[in-house]
Amino acid sequence: MEWISKSNILVVGLGLMGGSYARALKRLGFHVSAVDVREESIRYALENGIIDRGATEPDPGILGASDAVIFALYPTVFKEWIRAHQAALKPGAMLTDVTGVKSCVVYDIQAMLRPDVEFIAAHPMAGREVYGVENSDERIFLGANYIVTPTGQNTPEAVEWCKSLGKLLGFSRISVLSPEEHDEMIGFVSQLTHCIAVALMTCSDNRHLVDYTGDSFRDLTRIANINDAMWSELFLMNREALLRQMDGFIGELETLRGLLADGDREGLREKMRLSTERRSYFNKR
Repeated sequence: MEWISKSNILVVGLGLMGGSYARALKRLGFHVSAVDVREESIRYALENGIIDRGATEPDPGILGASDAVIFALYPTVFKEWIRAHQAALKPGAMLTDVTGVKSCVVYDIQAMLRPDVEFIAAHPMAGREVYGVENSDERIFLGANYIVTPTGQNTPEAVEWCKSLGKLLGFSRISVLSPEEHDEMIGFVSQLTHCIAVALMTCSDNRHLVDYTGDSFRDLTRIANINDAMWSELFLMNREALLRQMDGFIGELETLRGLLADGDREGLREKMRLSTERRSYFNKR
């Protein structure tokens, strides 16, 4: 969509993800503003050319000049922000987000939002195990997946706009899911994997493991370096879907345990062959 190249973009929440969006969009020639409560984040972004303009409060001048707004906030903070500041948004503005859960966010936002602006939700499946705009890097989007989660309230134009944004940022695969489909899927591929990593790190207090471990343990626990404030909120807001995925995993682990306890080598090998086959799908990607 050609008009996007002439847009003023506002990023609300200038952490790792918001900062990475800002870097990418600034490089592409957009005028990028940002709002973040941390003065040091705004200062860093201005000094390093990540944004053109910044504020620690929702400046009506910035909000009113923004054609599109990208929200990189915790879900509850996002909803509070819309409730408190949407009056200053520019008529016709397009809103999107990076939020990791959707059903408990999208419908609430759309229900309270003014009719002359549109919110089309998205989830960039990218990130790093570090935080803050200081660690932002637009390269995390390259080759990654991007999920658009429209509802019946969204226009086809908004869906296409959001998909175009993902393509501009460098994502290699753009998918469209309902908020419910998204949450079920994310409960498995993201939230469950973080649960497993956390459990691996908390089930043993042997501090000497670091002296003996190999790459397999490091790979499995890479994401155990976790933002507890954000991820606990995401887990709880997607509780039912995540519990279903955890139950399925526990059941499979119990099956493996039974095979091992019974000395069933062929059963173990069959599980391993199935695992290798399914992992190959990701290798092809």
